[in-house]
Amino acid sequence: MVGTGRGAKLGILIKNGEVLEAANGIQTVVFDKTGTVTIGKPVVTDIIGEEIAVMALAAALEHSSEHPLGAAILEKADSLGVTVEEVTNFIAIPGKGVTARMAGKQVFIGNAKLLDTRLDAKLEHEMQRLQSDAKTVVIVGRENEAVGLIAIQDAPKKTSAVAVTALKRRGFHTVMITGDTERVARAVANHVGIDTVIAEVLPGDKADHVRSLQQSGKVAFVGDGINDAPALAAANLG
Repeated sequence: MVGTGRGAKLGILIKNGEVLEAANGIQTVVFDKTGTVTIGKPVVTDIIGEEIAVMALAAALEHSSEHPLGAAILEKADSLGVTVEEVTNFIAIPGKGVTARMAGKQVFIGNAKLLDTRLDAKLEHEMQRLQSDAKTVVIVGRENEAVGLIAIQDAPKKTSAVAVTALKRRGFHTVMITGDTERVARAVANHVGIDTVIAEVLPGDKADHVRSLQQSGKVAFVGDGINDAPALAAANLG
């Protein structure tokens, strides 16, 4: 009763006494990245390629998408005065991106897993440079040929490093699980001080990684109540 009352005063809702007891003995704290470690408000920072052409293609595809990065792309396209064209045969591929038909041609936006051929040397170099700056990079293309890149950044919350430092001072092992690339995830983790990164994880696989970590001790998972529901439920403490 004292614990739940004290928590409420601090703005922390504790479900019941069993949950509070479960917090005792936690050895590992696992974080989702987007909206948990980061602000959750991604913005377009760089466009590689012919700016208007790349954004027109991207906006047309993202207009039908529900991905968080899509809002950032549409906002940027609007600021550039880009006209959003209609697409057909829209298909979202989890963990990869989206494809559709536009003006009779197959168009796509997503990560490297969506592209059947390798990027040319220039675009590959640009992608690595941007990812090293903790920016998520999506490839925009037509007929399986990349026409440009869009870099999107979701900055870490100012409080994230403080929270991680406090946890580590108390002896907790910290982990971040994300669907983003290893390079971007590592840059964010380094910024806030998180020990271990598990990257390029599909949303449905986060719970499996939590169970794997539980083999070494009790695990707490910190994440979004909608996207991370299975992982939150699988952890000893959500």
